[in-house]
Amino acid sequence: MFKTFFEKLHEAFSSVLPVTLIVLVLSFTPLVELSMKELVVFAISAVFLVAGIGLFNLGADLAMTPMGEHVGSGLAKSRKLQLLASVCFVMGVLITVAEPDLSVLAEQVKQAIHPILLVATIGVGVGIFLVLSIIKIVFKMDLSTIIIFCYLVLFMLGMLMLSMGKEIFVPLAFDSGGVTTGPITVPFIMALGVGVAGAIGGKHASENSFGLIALCSVGPILALMGLILFSKGGLTFTLEPEAYSIDANLGLNFIFTVLTVAREVFVALALIVAFFVVLQLFALKVSWSKLVQVGFGICYTFAGLLIFLTAVKVGFMPIGFKLGCNLAKTPHILVAAGFVIGMVVVLAEPAVHVLNRQVEEITGGLVTKRSMLVALSIGVGVSIGLSMLRIYMGFPLIYYLIPGYFVSLGLSFFVPKLYTAIAFDSGGVASGPLTSSFILPLSIGACTVIHGGDDSILSYAFGIVAMVAMTPLITIQILGFKAIVSRFFRNRTMMRRIQDADDEQIIDFV
Repeated sequence: MFKTFFEKLHEAFSSVLPVTLIVLVLSFTPLVELSMKELVVFAISAVFLVAGIGLFNLGADLAMTPMGEHVGSGLAKSRKLQLLASVCFVMGVLITVAEPDLSVLAEQVKQAIHPILLVATIGVGVGIFLVLSIIKIVFKMDLSTIIIFCYLVLFMLGMLMLSMGKEIFVPLAFDSGGVTTGPITVPFIMALGVGVAGAIGGKHASENSFGLIALCSVGPILALMGLILFSKGGLTFTLEPEAYSIDANLGLNFIFTVLTVAREVFVALALIVAFFVVLQLFALKVSWSKLVQVGFGICYTFAGLLIFLTAVKVGFMPIGFKLGCNLAKTPHILVAAGFVIGMVVVLAEPAVHVLNRQVEEITGGLVTKRSMLVALSIGVGVSIGLSMLRIYMGFPLIYYLIPGYFVSLGLSFFVPKLYTAIAFDSGGVASGPLTSSFILPLSIGACTVIHGGDDSILSYAFGIVAMVAMTPLITIQILGFKAIVSRFFRNRTMMRRIQDADDEQIIDFV
């Protein structure tokens, strides 16, 4: 156990170190002005971030992933589709309520939409589309066809929002799809897909196990767009600078911050555990030894998320906001810094490591963790750089999303379906808690300096999570296209060598 934990800590250290070094290096340049107090708090937060990610990843391996697999395989073997669909809907709602990314986003837009209403709407969206994902696996439906149809509907609703004068909420709607697939959601949903696909079987079981994250990212966008379209009156947004103050979470306020985060994480995990216990009593019948393992895993998950989210809230959100404010004074530096920060921030996302490990295991090493990390890193770097350019230029998010998704959906016709499913899952996974609590404040700070506060923030700062969720779709499918081309030329070279060897043979006729 200790050896595994130290391995997780080593992974976490390698992930957090790059973004920490970039912030520290920028602080010693004329571009960024950070006080010694802010630097110390940020450095300490980075240390705790490593511990939090390490504990969480250990907990995910011991609890969240096995729970998802047991629920998926156990209910799928019962051959009761109605029961499976009902359980998946409830689990979809519960894990969404439990998702810390969503609470971070809801807190930052509470002046526009009440947090409870936002979370409930998005939860229902995830629940419905998790059911659709399970139906896709059971009936072996094509993911690309479903995705293309869903995004056509999304863009139609987006255009309708533009025509109704509610265009400032388009970025927020697309951001909601990215934040729902975070550290709690990803291990559980991916394992659920593996469990269901494994129980049903078939020659495409590995391929069918992917795609759940992709579809569960679409549900919140549709649900939130529906809420905004049917809402009466004007929705406004007001920036609260104290939310990004480093002093607001220090001293006696630190205890309040820790207790608040602990309550949120406890309630979130308790909902999932309680529902799993009910399923265990009436349907699953998992052995006691595995239940004990899950119990320890839940404790590690709780401790990891508590440390991680506290470190993010105390040190990373305020520093991200201040970085954005400082870098916005030199726009060309802002774009370049966005690209570099984006490349390294994705390495610190806990759910990314869960996805990469499962991808490598399920594909039998065909898609390695290293190649996945490189593709994700480049994709997220490009997305943050382009987002900073959009903030500076001040044009609608839809100008990026329509051509971006057109390219990504077009690539799905030319690459293996496995790569398409992995790519769309990766898009949701890349936009995790560090994106919503470090990159989003970075863009809000930049937008505050360039465009001022309030409604302009909704128009230009938000949408960055959606961009982070979009660009990996392109880079990972390009990775798949490269694999096809490499395999073609390798086979061609082998055939040529065989033919050349045959030509060199001399046959004597006696």
